[in-house]
Amino acid sequence: MARRLASISVDLDSLPHYCRIHGLPESLLDARARGLVYTKAVPRLRELLESVGVPGTFFAIGEDVEADTGAAAALRSAHEAGVEVASHSFSHDYALTRRAPESIREDLRRADEVLEAATGARPVGFRAPGYTLNAALYAATVERGYRYGSSAFPAAPYYTAKAAVMGALALLGRPSRAVLDSPRVLLAPRTPYRPDPTQPYSRGSGAVLELPMAVTPGVRFPFIGTFAITLPLPAIRAAYRALGGDTFFNFELHAVDVLDAEDGIPPELVRQQRDLRVPARHKLKRLKTLFDWLKSDYDVVTLRDAAAHLSTTV
Repeated sequence: MARRLASISVDLDSLPHYCRIHGLPESLLDARARGLVYTKAVPRLRELLESVGVPGTFFAIGEDVEADTGAAAALRSAHEAGVEVASHSFSHDYALTRRAPESIREDLRRADEVLEAATGARPVGFRAPGYTLNAALYAATVERGYRYGSSAFPAAPYYTAKAAVMGALALLGRPSRAVLDSPRVLLAPRTPYRPDPTQPYSRGSGAVLELPMAVTPGVRFPFIGTFAITLPLPAIRAAYRALGGDTFFNFELHAVDVLDAEDGIPPELVRQQRDLRVPARHKLKRLKTLFDWLKSDYDVVTLRDAAAHLSTTV
């Protein structure tokens, strides 16, 4: 029987990136709010992982780390405690795939440089901003020598909701800086695969293994933090069971999944980012339940270790 693996990863997107998504001015955020991901969320996440006894992977943004010495220290501490630190690009530009190839390569190079300076280890994994891939970005990940990517998110409900929100914000005169991916993503494999370098949402023989986010068979319901902490537990359990036939479970979260309005987030952002209205203690309790499920049913490893094992079978 194939070894059943699961990984828990967290995108450490700071609050300015959420202002960009919702078309809000970043001037809403003071220095303390800008640093909440590293001062509040990272310690909570580490405590949660340690309480369950499972490892995790943090996807860090080079620009955030370069601008905050506290962020660099937090990443180094996490790395030394066994958390994998991977790249979430330097600028977290949602339109990264629309840049020229040389600009994409430079963004990834700068991220690697900053994260290696912070942790002492060069990242071996990459997740694209906004989960958006194309041939030029995939080629850059190959050139950087990453062992894996984890960007494909073939979730039809998420794609539809994102398109609707972006359209509504445009009508309000507050356009989002997010980018709607190619519809091709909806046909991407749900399970680990080697991409076609010319069309990374199709199977091929690419050098960098792709580890998609967990989505259920059929309707491709997304099993990510935002939904897992806000929907009724019976619905989440049903989705979890639907994924039981897969040999790899890639559970992706965001740092805001353990933050709430009481942490001092501006009310304008809380109104737009609905999950921030859920108390952090409730979200942490739900996440512990889900982590316990994973630990009971799978061998929970970092994405780096999952890629090392899966690369021999995919």
